[in-house]
Amino acid sequence: MDSASQGVAPRTPAVEGLTEVEEEELRAELAKVEEEIVTLRQVLAAKERHCGELKRRLGHSTLGELKQNLSRSWHDVQVSTAYKKTQETLSQAGQKTSAALSTMGSAISRKLGDMRNSATFKSFEDRVGTIKSKVVGSRENGIDNLPSSPGSGEQPLPDHAPF
Repeated sequence: MDSASQGVAPRTPAVEGLTEVEEEELRAELAKVEEEIVTLRQVLAAKERHCGELKRRLGHSTLGELKQNLSRSWHDVQVSTAYKKTQETLSQAGQKTSAALSTMGSAISRKLGDMRNSATFKSFEDRVGTIKSKVVGSRENGIDNLPSSPGSGEQPLPDHAPF
């Protein structure tokens, strides 16, 4: 029977340039390092448990530590060069935007003022005023001067003025 049928993995050929003795030494060293890693993980886990117990006995909470870490991180961000440059750039952009909006608002206000003083607007305003005075004046006198639509039954308008 060959080694494959007995459940034993066949031996991989040695890496080029390594003798069998060197390969065995490397395998032994690898096993030793892997064993040390497992031991170190166990020691680290035990130290973390002990640290947690000490913090609990001192009254330190996880939430408090998280807040402290966030505060420290935020402070580190605020003192960073990138944050300062971004803040300065956004501040300048805000000032320029504010100035542009102010200028645009002034221009719109000026244009509306010019439009209100125009002959066309004054003529329109006079016509609306005339219609309003006829409607309000005729209602005060009990007279309806507005033409009625066909089929309206010549019913008077309600007593309250819409203007």
